[in-house]
Amino acid sequence: MKERPSFPARINTGGAQGNAGRTARVPASMPARPAPALEPSVRPASQQSVATRPNPTSPTAPSTAYEAVRARMVQKLAGQGITDARVLSAMGTVERHRFVDSALMNQAYEDTSLPIGLGQTISKPSVVARMIELLLAAPAMAGRSGARLGRVLEVGTGCGYQAAVLGRVADEVYSIERLRGLNERARANLRHFRLANVHLLLGDGMQGYAKGAPYAGIIAAAGGDVLPQTWIDQLAVGGRIVAPIRSAQGGQALVVIDRSNAGVQRSVLEAVNFVPLKSGIA
Repeated sequence: MKERPSFPARINTGGAQGNAGRTARVPASMPARPAPALEPSVRPASQQSVATRPNPTSPTAPSTAYEAVRARMVQKLAGQGITDARVLSAMGTVERHRFVDSALMNQAYEDTSLPIGLGQTISKPSVVARMIELLLAAPAMAGRSGARLGRVLEVGTGCGYQAAVLGRVADEVYSIERLRGLNERARANLRHFRLANVHLLLGDGMQGYAKGAPYAGIIAAAGGDVLPQTWIDQLAVGGRIVAPIRSAQGGQALVVIDRSNAGVQRSVLEAVNFVPLKSGIA
C-alpha cells in the first residue's frame, strides 16, 4: 500500500478530472482487452503464492509484545466508524510491525503512513480499513454478512501489508507491483504469514491482470488522472473498484465504481492523498 505520507513526498502531476463527483454509465458488455504481457521473468500466478518457509528477516521481538497496541489500534478504528467485523478481525490479526523497518516498529500501530523505501509508504491503518470495508460492501456482497469476497486484484503491493489483510477477507488475492524492490520486500514480509491464497506479481498494474479476471473487487494504492478502462473490463458484474482518482479541485478523492448489467456507476467519496499511479516496470 502506498499512501502519501504527511511529510514531503513526490508531487502528483497531471490535469484535473472534470467529471469528478458525477455518476457515469458505460456499457457493461464491452469486450475484454488482451491480457497484458508481464515481464518474462515472472512465473505464472499459480507459482507466485507466498512461500511457507520461515522468514529469516522477520523481527525477532515476540508477537505478544505488540498485541495490546494492536488491540488499541482496532478499538480506535471502530471509534472512527469501521463497523465490519471482518475488517476489524483482519486488522487485529495482521501484524503491521512486520512490514516496517525496525527503526519504525514503535510507530507501527499509530494511524500514520510510514516510509517503506523507493519513495513509497505503507498506508495509514484507517485508510486500509476504510478501503477494504468499502470493497466488502460491493453490490454482489449484499445480504452476505460475514461472507468472504471472491477473487480480488490489488494494484500496488507495496510492502505487502494490505495484501495480508485482504488475504484474511477474500478467497484469493492477486497483488501486482511495478517496482522490483518492493515486490521482493513484500515477498519476504509475507512468508511469515503463510497465506497460500495471496499471489504476488511483478508487472504493470495499470494493465491489471487479465488471467485472474473477472474480479469481485479491485483495490488500488496509487491514484491517476482517470481510472484505467482495463480495470473496468476485468471487473465482474456485481463487483466493485475502490481507488483514488484526481479530483476536479486538483487533489485526490476516493472513488467507488460498481459494475452491473446496466453499466457502471461511479461514486466520489472523501479526499485522500496517494502516490501517483504509473505504468511500466522499474
